[in-house]
Amino acid sequence: MTRSPFRRLAFGTLRRLLYLWVRSETINQSAFSLQLDRSKPVFYVLQQPSVSDLAVVDTECTKAGLPRPVLPVAVGGHVEPAAFFYLTPAPGWLGRQGKRGASPTLVRLVNALGQHNVEDVQIVPVSVFWGQSPDRETSPWKLLFADTWAVTGRLRRLVSILILGRKTRVQFSTPIHLRELVEQDKGEERTLRMVHRILRVHFRNQKTAVIGPDLSHRRNLVKGLVHAPLVRQAILDEAEREKISVEKAEAQALRYGNEIASDFAYTAIRFLEVVLSWFWNKLYEGIRINHIEQVQSVVHGHEVIYVPCHRSHIDYLLLSYLLFRNGLTPPHIAAGINLNMPVIGGLLRRGGAFFMRRTFKGNPLYTAVFNEYLYTLFSRGFPVEYFVEGGRSRTGRMLQPKTGMLAITLRSFLRSSRLPIVFVPVYIGYERVLEGRTYLGELRGAAKKKESIFDLFKVIGALKQRFGQVWVNFGEPIKLADFLDREQPGWRDQELGPQYRPAWLNETTNRLADRVAQHLNEAAAVNPVNLVALALLSTSKLALDEKALARVLDLYLALLRRVPYSVHSTLPDGDGQALIEYVRSMDLLAEQKDALGRILYLDEQNAVLMTYYRNNILHVFALPALLASFFQSSARMSREQILRYTRALYPYLQSELFIRYEVEELDAVIDDWLAAFVDQGLLKFENDVFVRPAPSSRQFVLLTLLARAIVQTLQRFYMAIALLINGGQNTLSAEELENLCTVMAQRLSILHGLNAPEFFDKSLFRHFIQSLLDQGVLRQDEAGKLSYHPQLGELAEGAAKRVLPAEIRLSIRQVTMERSEDSAEAVV
Repeated sequence: MTRSPFRRLAFGTLRRLLYLWVRSETINQSAFSLQLDRSKPVFYVLQQPSVSDLAVVDTECTKAGLPRPVLPVAVGGHVEPAAFFYLTPAPGWLGRQGKRGASPTLVRLVNALGQHNVEDVQIVPVSVFWGQSPDRETSPWKLLFADTWAVTGRLRRLVSILILGRKTRVQFSTPIHLRELVEQDKGEERTLRMVHRILRVHFRNQKTAVIGPDLSHRRNLVKGLVHAPLVRQAILDEAEREKISVEKAEAQALRYGNEIASDFAYTAIRFLEVVLSWFWNKLYEGIRINHIEQVQSVVHGHEVIYVPCHRSHIDYLLLSYLLFRNGLTPPHIAAGINLNMPVIGGLLRRGGAFFMRRTFKGNPLYTAVFNEYLYTLFSRGFPVEYFVEGGRSRTGRMLQPKTGMLAITLRSFLRSSRLPIVFVPVYIGYERVLEGRTYLGELRGAAKKKESIFDLFKVIGALKQRFGQVWVNFGEPIKLADFLDREQPGWRDQELGPQYRPAWLNETTNRLADRVAQHLNEAAAVNPVNLVALALLSTSKLALDEKALARVLDLYLALLRRVPYSVHSTLPDGDGQALIEYVRSMDLLAEQKDALGRILYLDEQNAVLMTYYRNNILHVFALPALLASFFQSSARMSREQILRYTRALYPYLQSELFIRYEVEELDAVIDDWLAAFVDQGLLKFENDVFVRPAPSSRQFVLLTLLARAIVQTLQRFYMAIALLINGGQNTLSAEELENLCTVMAQRLSILHGLNAPEFFDKSLFRHFIQSLLDQGVLRQDEAGKLSYHPQLGELAEGAAKRVLPAEIRLSIRQVTMERSEDSAEAVV
């Protein structure tokens, strides 16, 4: 290419002509540049000969200030005419591949290193993607010009440039240090084969990560499901059970497969990218992405399952858009069958959605087809996305995980663990959620509204509001094999049976669900709306003067910077005053001015809605709020007392809020928080005890506001125990206690004006009762009635005195006593 001036001129002319039409961009250029040593020779390797690819790479190198591939480079005492080579020989015009052989450039480089003529040579694999599109059925045009797994000939590449040239992306990979391979002393020939093997595997994994695995088309995929052994057995069972022919049962299985399967098409992805780029820029003021680099590094060689939290219907659109924009394959997404609406359903299906029914009960054939479909996706390495919460969270807190999809995933992995599975948690935090008005009605008790295509017009109407930013934080990946090694040692050698349902499956799936939820919460994005909501909802009148609110926000930011919740969580920029101005600009705060300044408060509508945003980060503040609550009724406490009460209450907070700290690390975290309290003046440490500030001081007010963040959760705990003890031993079942707690909570909410709808959420009481059973605090007899330790009342009262104000404890006891009296009168 660069041996003569004529060739250099021809190449330069070609590049200029190409870029009259082509538009290219580089994926993760900064991450690559940091790993490149400019003092050592750099050679680029492309998978196959392509002048157009080389021109694109040369352009991107020029833009980034990197060594250009078409210029000569000195290697010891020898000068190579160009700093690039191809891994495979050129195909013919019809795409036929020639014989493989080592590039002469690579041979000379290995020889130079073997003779110690040069210290090291860096080999940089580079991939160029035209249109980023895999194979798909029913689209013959795509087979002509899209990037695929087929060998690409010159004619096909020409069409690709004409059709997809304005959507070209370049991926520079981590440099390979050739010296490290040569020093293994395997001889020149074996070293060359080793380098070839490493590069072949790399390019295959890179292509899988960017354009997806080589999937066969949808029709054949669905037909393949019906012929799978487990589905065949389910068809025979269905025919026998329903007294129908095998052919009819098989036809039913095919209908299920077509109902479920996605129709993944990059034409739809590209269309959505254009539409969504406009939508995000119109609706939101920016999308802040954090920690995606670890996802880009883990996708190679893994089956990736994205497990985002579920706050809005646009979650899956947002995630697919961001992955595609960052050079990763958009996943196949598990969607509820309720979203398979006219027009919308077809677009979602082509965007990667596969549809599932809300329940599989009573339909073993459907279950078998769905399980086989998931297994097919997993085994072929296509990324998948599903929401462990099942549905969207209407309260803003992490919902109790639904374990169905996790169980299917676990069984598929046990069936074949050839491709390791990794879960990637994705926390999506909105400063204003798109469905806010709908959630507001549901938070006030309205029934959940069924999805409709006409909701699109409401979205367009919502564009008049200010929605702020969206924060997308990728959490710590969970490798399923490593998880099983810890939870079930020896699982690889166990007999699993034909259905792959070991005895430990349910228990292990539940622990996996908790782990996923904890990792999701670990990646929480704390934003201005969250913090303002937390501060104002902790006041008795939902109001603070501006300076006091700024002090509270500054305190919260200082505490979280002093004791970060995790390395994957994020904080907003600016101080407390800046956060206030930001939230005011979103019309979420009301204000009243007087001679002393501004009073900021929440009106009736926003007071309920802001509980949603407060709940997004309640788990972050749960532990420090619990520690602060100890000092509401106690002026001083020793470290040992604090640890003892925290250990007693923490398992229930952790279970409900999916807090990340394990019990073993709790003491160290508590010490960090106590030190932070002392640094901020919220506590003093005198004579080996922690002492609270004077009740009239500003610091005590701040400590009290922090404590109130968790008080309603502790109230629910105390109320459940009080009702249980008031009912007596072996009197109430878990379901009866749950219903009783819900009624009493609704009554207390009205009497005391509590504005947190989750205060009387039945599922939270159900989970607390189950936690008491799991901890051995409660037991069930044969009839399902609950019994408890005789000292439970005394212990609960002692803990409540530490964390709840006297008037709240009295109010709860009065409600339970009134209930007892009403029951007695009913009996009489």
